[in-house]
Amino acid sequence: MTPEMALLWEVSLVEFLIVTVVIGGGLAFAIGRSTARSWSGWGVLVFDVLLLTVAIRFLHFSLFHGTFFLPPATVGTALHYALVDFVVLVAFAAAGRLTMRSAQMARQYRFLSAGNGS
Repeated sequence: MTPEMALLWEVSLVEFLIVTVVIGGGLAFAIGRSTARSWSGWGVLVFDVLLLTVAIRFLHFSLFHGTFFLPPATVGTALHYALVDFVVLVAFAAAGRLTMRSAQMARQYRFLSAGNGS
C-alpha cells in the first residue's frame, strides 16, 4: 500500500478505521470500564491507554507498513500519528469509564432517581 499521509491516518482511511477505531477503540472502551469498575483514577486510565497506543502503532507498522519509533528518521511522523491514536483512544476510554461509572452510581444511589420527592 502506498501511504496517503493525511492528517489523521498514515496509510489509508480503512486501515485507520479498522486498527485504531474498531480494535483500539474497543480495547480502550474496555480499559475505561475496568478503571471505573476498580475505582482507579484517571492517571491509571491514561497510562493504560498510553501502553495501548504503542501496541496500536505497532499494528499499524507491522501490518500496514506505517511508521514506528525506530529508526530515528521516522520518529517525528510516528509521534504525530501516535498522538492522533492516543487522542482517539482516550476518547473511547473516557466513554467507557463514564458509562460504567454512571451505571455504578445509578445502581448504588437508586433512591436519588426513585421519584418525585419521597
